[in-house]
Parts: sequence; structure tokens; C-alpha cells
Amino acid sequence: MFKRLFGLTLAFGMAATAPPAFAQGCAQREHVIAKLQDNYSEELTFGGLQKTRGAQAVMEVWTSKETGSYTVLVTQANGISCIVAVGTDFFEATPKIALKGEPS
Repeated sequence: MFKRLFGLTLAFGMAATAPPAFAQGCAQREHVIAKLQDNYSEELTFGGLQKTRGAQAVMEVWTSKETGSYTVLVTQANGISCIVAVGTDFFEATPKIALKGEPS
């Protein structure tokens, strides 16, 4: 009886101290991508490698020009993707054009 109680306490204690990123918005990358494409019409806009705690992860931004939604996604080497941020009214910044000539 004591072993069962100890085992349950240990299991629930470990679950309660899990990092928040794994507690919400994380799944296999294929499932997350399918949801973004099917439910929000989002497509990969840009991404890059991110070094985290000695490992590397892939950071991606998915956007939809139709709906204006965006999602920031981080995928670990094990294939688990976590949604870091979501929002609406996505826009693309236009780079400033350098004017030629001398200021007057």
C-alpha cells in the first residue's frame, strides 16, 4: 500500500512541476502543422535555428494573408512542437529605401 501511495504521489508531483511549455500547446510537429494549415490557412513565412540550453530547436513563424493570423512555433529535435505565441493582424514590414544623392 505504501509503495502505491508513494508512486502516485511521485507521479503527480512530477506532473505538477512540468515546464509550462509542455503542459499546453505542444504536440508532434505534423499534427500542429496540419491544424495551422487546415484551421487557419497559415503557411510557413520564415524560420531559423535557435540555440537553447545546449541543444538546437527550430523557430518558425506561420502566417495567413487571408485571415491575418500568425503563430510562432518552436520545434525540438525530438519532433515535438510548442506554440509560443499566436495573434491577429499580422503585417509585413517594408524596409526603408535609402535615398540616393546628397541631403539639401
